[in-house]
Amino acid sequence: MRVHLTLKSRNGKVGKIPVSTTSADTCPDACPLKSKGCYAASGPLNLHWQKVTEGNAGGKWSAFVKSIAALPLGQAWRHNQAGDLPGVNGAIDTAKLDALVTANKGKMGWTYTHKPMTSAKNRAAVASANAAGFTINLSADTLAKADELASLAIGPVVVVLDAKDGAKADCLTPEGRRVVTCPATYRDDISCGGGKVSLGVGKGSIDTKACLLCARINRPTIVGFPAHGTYRTAAAAIARGVS
Repeated sequence: MRVHLTLKSRNGKVGKIPVSTTSADTCPDACPLKSKGCYAASGPLNLHWQKVTEGNAGGKWSAFVKSIAALPLGQAWRHNQAGDLPGVNGAIDTAKLDALVTANKGKMGWTYTHKPMTSAKNRAAVASANAAGFTINLSADTLAKADELASLAIGPVVVVLDAKDGAKADCLTPEGRRVVTCPATYRDDISCGGGKVSLGVGKGSIDTKACLLCARINRPTIVGFPAHGTYRTAAAAIARGVS
C-alpha cells in the first residue's frame, strides 16, 4: 500500500487544501463502482492514482501519518481523492487507521469508504475513528443503501445520485431521510476547503467559500453527489439500482 499527500489540491471542487491519494489495492471488490462508474478511473487523477499504485509516487503509510501530524492545528484536509481506508480489499487495517486518527488530532480530516460494513471489525473501526474526530463517511450507491448504512449509526453517509451533473437534486431516501446535494457540485463559489480556484482553461479563477459539510460527523443529513466523471452513465445506472 502506498499513499501520496498533495499539500494544495488542484481540484477546483476540493479547494486549496491538502488531499491524499492511496493505492488502488485498498479499494474493496464490494464497491459496485470499482469496475465501472468510478470517477477516479479516468483523466489526470487516474494517471496520478496509477503512479501511486505502481509505486512511482507517494510513500509508506508511516511517512504519510507523520505528514498529517505536522499539519497546522485546525487544518482541513481530505483523505483519499482516490483509494480507500488502509487495508487490502474489504478489510480495514485498524492499526494503520488508528495511527492516522491520532495524527489527525486537532485537525479537520475527513474521508469516504466503500469498505463493507458487514464486518463487525470494520464497523467498530469506523465508529471509533468518528468518535475520535476523524470523519469517515460511509459511501452508498443507492438511496436504499444509504438508509441501510445510516441505520448503523456509526458515521455520516453520502450517496451517489441519479441526477444530472451540476444539478441541485435534494431528495428523500425511501425511509424519509433528507439528502442534500453537495454544494460544490452545482455552485462555482463553494469548494470543500475554500480558497481561490480555477474555473477552467481561459475562464479565470474565483475565491470560494469553504463547505466542509462532509467533515461534519454528526450532521443530520445525507450528502448526495450526482453521478459524474467519464463513467457517470454507469454510475447513474448503479444509483438507479440497475446492475
